[in-house]
Amino acid sequence: MASKKPSAELLDLLNQAIAREIQVSVQYMWQHVLWKGVQGYAVKDAFKMTAISEMKHAEAIAERLNYLGGIPTTKPTPIFIGTTLKQMIETDKKDEEAAISMYKKIILVAREEGDETTEFLFNKILSDEEEHHDLFSSLLEKD
Repeated sequence: MASKKPSAELLDLLNQAIAREIQVSVQYMWQHVLWKGVQGYAVKDAFKMTAISEMKHAEAIAERLNYLGGIPTTKPTPIFIGTTLKQMIETDKKDEEAAISMYKKIILVAREEGDETTEFLFNKILSDEEEHHDLFSSLLEKD
């Protein structure tokens, strides 16, 4: 158990992050499976690799939450697969933007509470999410 009890706000934010990571890991993996056309062929592996990365994030956050005395959620936030490749990627880009915003908030709350380990974990995850956002943004470019 951590030396200083974390706030209910921080525990709730970590569970929100887990729900989000579960959501996108399933969403991206199903997009990997359901892609269509030549353009889909070009990005299917990117969906799969990103899904795996997101599941690793869920695991790391759940381990941290458990250490802090919380119970990790098993329920994802709503999953939206999309029906076209463009719709999939646009949705994924927005999901990454939401994650970046949420994780910056978690970093601030962890810092305010003196929880350096959670702050460190989310700085690393934030870096990954920015890479995912860059990937999806780049895939939407026409040139």
